[in-house]
Amino acid sequence: MDKRAVKAWIMYDWANSAYATTVLAAVLPVFYASVAAATVDKDTAASYLAYTHSIGMLCVALLTPLLGTLADLSGRKGNFLRVFTITGVVATLGFSIIGEGDWLLASALLVLSTIGFAGGNTFYDAMLPDLVPAERRDMVSSKGYAYGYIGGGLLLAINLLMIQQPGWFGLPDTLAGTRLAFVSVALWWLLFSIPIFRHAPRRSASPELPASWTGYAKVGVRRLRQTFGQIRRFPQLLRMLVAFWFFNDGINTIILMATIYGTSIGIGTSDLMLALLLTQFIGFPCTLLLGAWAQRWGAKRVLIVSLSVYICIVVLGYFMTQALHFYILAGLVGVVQGISQSTARSLFSNLMPAGRTGEYFGFVNITGKFASIFGPFVFGYVGQIAGSTRWGILSLIFFFAAGIVMLLMVNVQRGIQDAGLADQEEQERIRGMNIAGNATGVPFTH
Repeated sequence: MDKRAVKAWIMYDWANSAYATTVLAAVLPVFYASVAAATVDKDTAASYLAYTHSIGMLCVALLTPLLGTLADLSGRKGNFLRVFTITGVVATLGFSIIGEGDWLLASALLVLSTIGFAGGNTFYDAMLPDLVPAERRDMVSSKGYAYGYIGGGLLLAINLLMIQQPGWFGLPDTLAGTRLAFVSVALWWLLFSIPIFRHAPRRSASPELPASWTGYAKVGVRRLRQTFGQIRRFPQLLRMLVAFWFFNDGINTIILMATIYGTSIGIGTSDLMLALLLTQFIGFPCTLLLGAWAQRWGAKRVLIVSLSVYICIVVLGYFMTQALHFYILAGLVGVVQGISQSTARSLFSNLMPAGRTGEYFGFVNITGKFASIFGPFVFGYVGQIAGSTRWGILSLIFFFAAGIVMLLMVNVQRGIQDAGLADQEEQERIRGMNIAGNATGVPFTH
């Protein structure tokens, strides 16, 4: 195990979490409505922002499975991660020049930054099996999320000070603080990505690696078809995937709708932002602690416990009436959010053939993105017909309960055996191709 590469991998979570906290969660939604889309009414601005998020995630869903396949063939996931990261950094930097009424440019930059952030994460996740053995993945994955919490939280705290107290930083007003916040996120993301750029793990190139971009596309599409067809060969992975569709939809809906729900019951903006910070700093130690538990007691068991806590959060959220309640619930989310995502990542990595993690994580990405439309829809629809968002938040119990039921059906050890057998068969197939190539004087090795 290359310790430098592992540290570099963990540091990337520290790097790109600044985008998730400052840009996606805290600053951009307000900036988009008050500056970029200032020339249109608030409802239209909100719709434009929602459409932009949808377009960005659709692009990611369509791109990453194919690119993940190509990354597997080349053995250089780090190269693809670098391209996506730089795309996200440049687009984030572009937010700093957005003027009043430039909503179309802001939307275009948001699509690009979304592709950079979410697309890069596909290759980042797929590196985990290349870095550490199966028995270490729970802990290393948890460390990544934990450092992401502290890194994203630190920069968010600084950025909120820039915006709320611009004079402390020699800035004329809040808008200047907001622009500087975008610049700081871009620089932070790029600076702390340098270690993974230098130490990204590499696998041997596949004999199927083509010599042209046209060949890349043909092989990539062929491998994707195989993925769709062969995933049924891995029943434990398929059950894990269905469980993930449910509980990840519930988690994402809480992340997306928490601020709106808090606002709808009268909680102020300052309390909402401070609660977001609380989530980050509670998430750091709790993800590390629970990651150690996952390594000892098993990722599946700890994941089920964390999803059970989410059910409690949803029920308590139904009865929430004041800011103090919101802080308590934010703290509980901080306890379980990182560990639920990190254990899911490590479970997936154990159930996938090691030589095809790029395409399989791409497959998880595309199906997860499409599945994620249902949680917000159910939240909105139930809240609308019931006349209260409280019933909308309560409806999320279904997603967590369904996820737990499917997880109980996953036999992790059998899934690991299935993935290992598939790897052995792939290696034998490659050896056969090399022998055939050498026999004809045309070696297949790239």
